Amino acid sequence: MPIVSGGTRTAAPAPETAPTREYGLDILRIGSICGVVAIHVFGYVLGRAPRESRPWWIAVVLDVSWIWVVPVFVMISGALILGSRMAAEQPGLFYRRRAMRLVPAVVAWNLIYLVGVRLWMRGEDLTPQRTLQLLVDGSVFTQLYFLWLIAGLYAVAPVLAGFLRGGGQSRAVKAAAAFLAASLLFYMFPGVLGLFGVASPVRLNFLTHWMPYVGYFLAGYALRNVRLTGTKLTVTAIGTAVIIAGTVWHYGNKGEFRLLDAVVSVSYLGIGVALAALGVFVVALSLASRLRVKRAGTPLTVLSNATFGVFLVHLVIFEAIRLQFPAVASGMSIKAMGLAYAATLVGSFAVSAGARKVPVLRSIF
Repeated sequence: MPIVSGGTRTAAPAPETAPTREYGLDILRIGSICGVVAIHVFGYVLGRAPRESRPWWIAVVLDVSWIWVVPVFVMISGALILGSRMAAEQPGLFYRRRAMRLVPAVVAWNLIYLVGVRLWMRGEDLTPQRTLQLLVDGSVFTQLYFLWLIAGLYAVAPVLAGFLRGGGQSRAVKAAAAFLAASLLFYMFPGVLGLFGVASPVRLNFLTHWMPYVGYFLAGYALRNVRLTGTKLTVTAIGTAVIIAGTVWHYGNKGEFRLLDAVVSVSYLGIGVALAALGVFVVALSLASRLRVKRAGTPLTVLSNATFGVFLVHLVIFEAIRLQFPAVASGMSIKAMGLAYAATLVGSFAVSAGARKVPVLRSIF
């Protein structure tokens, strides 16, 4: 029905047309969440197995090979959000919808990990000062900083979407390159200064976790329609695999090459990891564009929609497994950790997919 204001009829804004589903992003999201769980499960081994032992090296490969997953998750969000009309044209509605999705999850999962995992399951003695520090740092538990990271990117999304709109591919690529280069250089400085005995660590909190990731957010939008074929696809895929293998080797030999450690850090904001993430994103979408998804569309969508919940719940499940099985708690057996990984991944998908069918739980999954 038309909206009447001051005697003048104006047409009601047309609802935003639902975009065609990009199954390549679904596949990339599912693969990335498998990597997140691998990082947290096999990363547990790295702090316990003797350095350079066989279990340690296997854990390095199974952990560091997935180091690109967090940047790719941010890129997926950029591809979906910055290309939407709502972010650019209806920021108020955009904020309301995102807040309804994110605020309950932030509150619930911080409580679940603070009270349920740290106090009840682990029996930690949390003082008020320690609790406040965890909350301010946005690090109540390992992965929960990501909620603050995404919240910050949502906050600036309408501004970025407005800037990008009408600027074409060139503006998007230049903006992504500028922001990403700035973040990579900023995170390179502490390592370089360390060569001269100067300590200058980067410290983030719940208000600033998003800032270094704006470049990835923009890159997802800039590269969302890039599809490679033939020689370009082959070369990019091989180059990406080489960079990932080099990153694994670098982590395994960290400390032996001080200049390399300083300039090319093995972190989400290291140059090598950034190149790997960009490569994985483009190669995965290029390969997925050749798929003809029919009957697989529904289960693929279900798994993709469950990934947010998997990200949030998987460390509760892994913690329960760790407390029940000494072989997992010791972190010395790759076989035990492999079984723990499979159980954690399958259990997390089952819990998340099931919870999304329950109205009360859907808001936090």
